[in-house]
Amino acid sequence: KMFTKALAFAAVAGMASAFVPAAPMKGVAVSKSSMQMSAFADELGAQPPLGFFDPLGMLNENADQERFDRLRYVEIKHGRISMLAILGHIVTAAGLRLPGYLSLSEGVKFSDVPAGLAAFSKVPSAGIAQIVAFVGLLELFVMVQREGSFPGDMTNPAPPSAWDAFDEETQYKKRAIELNNGRAAQMGILALMVHEKLNNDPYIINSLAGFPVAFN
Repeated sequence: KMFTKALAFAAVAGMASAFVPAAPMKGVAVSKSSMQMSAFADELGAQPPLGFFDPLGMLNENADQERFDRLRYVEIKHGRISMLAILGHIVTAAGLRLPGYLSLSEGVKFSDVPAGLAAFSKVPSAGIAQIVAFVGLLELFVMVQREGSFPGDMTNPAPPSAWDAFDEETQYKKRAIELNNGRAAQMGILALMVHEKLNNDPYIINSLAGFPVAFN
C-alpha cells in the first residue's frame, strides 16, 4: 500500500503545474497567488477542461518564468519516459522478448523476464547498475536542453533538422500534442503499475469489457 501511495504522489507531483486558470466567479476575491499564476495562462498546455491545476502550489506567488520553464521541462521529460514505458509495457505483456541471454553468468534469458514491475525480480544487480549508468549518461550528455530554446527542445542543433522544416504554428500544435500525450501516458503507466500491485491485472479496462489480458 505504501508503494502504491508513493507512486500516486510522484505522478501527481510530476503533472501538477501547467493548466489554464479558470475565470474567477463574480464577487469572489482573487488571491495574490492566483493573480501571479495567471501570468502563465497563455503558456503551452494551459487549457480546459481542468482550469489551472496546481494542487501542490508549485507555482506560488514567488514563481517566475525560469521556475515555470524548469517545471515544464521536467513534465515533458517525464511524459516522454512514460510514453516509452506504456509502449514497453504493452509489448512485453504481449509476450515479445529479445532473443538470447540477459545475463550469461546467471543464466537468465530475456524470455525469463516477466512483464511490468515484476521484471525487476529477474534483472541482476549488475544489470540494474548498467541501466542507471546508461540513463545518467543520456541525462548528462545526450538529452540536454538547448540553450535559448523552448523547454524540452532536444532537436539536433546541426542543420538540416526535420523539426525546422515545420512552420511556427505547426511546431506549436505538435508540441501541444506531445505534452497532452505525455500527460495521458503518465497517468496511464501509473494506473498499470497500481493495478499490477493490487491484483496483478494492469489491463483492468480489458477485463471490465470482457476481454481480459493474460498477464504474467
